[in-house]
Amino acid sequence: MKNAEELKQIVKEKYGQIAQQSKAQNETSCCGEGGCSTVDYAVFAEDYSQLKGYHEGADLGLGCGLPTEFAHIKAGDTVIDLGSGAGNDCFIAHTLVGVSGKVIGIDMTEIMIAKARENAEKLGFNNVEFRLGEIENIPVAANRADVVVSNCVLNLVPDKQKALSETFRVLKPGGHFSISDVVLRGDLPEGLKNDAAMYAGCVSGAIAKETYLRFIREAGFTNIVVQKEKEIKMPAEIMLQHMSEEELKNFNASDAGIFSVTVYAEKPCCDPKSGCC
Repeated sequence: MKNAEELKQIVKEKYGQIAQQSKAQNETSCCGEGGCSTVDYAVFAEDYSQLKGYHEGADLGLGCGLPTEFAHIKAGDTVIDLGSGAGNDCFIAHTLVGVSGKVIGIDMTEIMIAKARENAEKLGFNNVEFRLGEIENIPVAANRADVVVSNCVLNLVPDKQKALSETFRVLKPGGHFSISDVVLRGDLPEGLKNDAAMYAGCVSGAIAKETYLRFIREAGFTNIVVQKEKEIKMPAEIMLQHMSEEELKNFNASDAGIFSVTVYAEKPCCDPKSGCC
């Protein structure tokens, strides 16, 4: 596997390409220059189209959950979306926060930021903004957000503990997050773990569910709840690009698996670092 900076560059290039495709193209092309040796994002995607505030032009079919549906967003809230892409979750959140609230999208891919800003301009949203930056160093002041959401992005971040620490920092005391992500049960075959394209496709960058929840606790969050969980079944033709038929057979027969989860957690109102609210 490549180092952290190399992985970030692969992700930026991959998602820069995806930003220039439609949702339909992403779902039918397996999202990339590798053909179907890469991940088919339709396997992960959830249907946003029935949610109030849905904007088709911002939906690239890249998520693995519906975090805004579970995030308990209220009118007047400030919401930060980590890995905001073309703005899909931000525009859903905008409907919930109303004109008195604020939505800030963060993404490290320039083309995605440009696409999101274009979408916001078309929709006439003055209280939705998009900032270029990395989740490991969120370009937002401390104690700013009431709610943080993120959809299938943390698995793409090399330093997940730093990303969660930053999430804790930008939340107000008493604030909370709802994050959809990909986690693992058991071990992935070596061919999947060491493939950079599968990292960019949200698979090999995922970590064990128990480790994921432990990192959240260690960042200082409390009241951690798994709001939704479902198993992801990768098509055999994709898996066989990274392992032998025998390895695939053994993987399918094992207890190992790939799952999407939506996790809720709170920043305590009494924070030892900043005092009680």
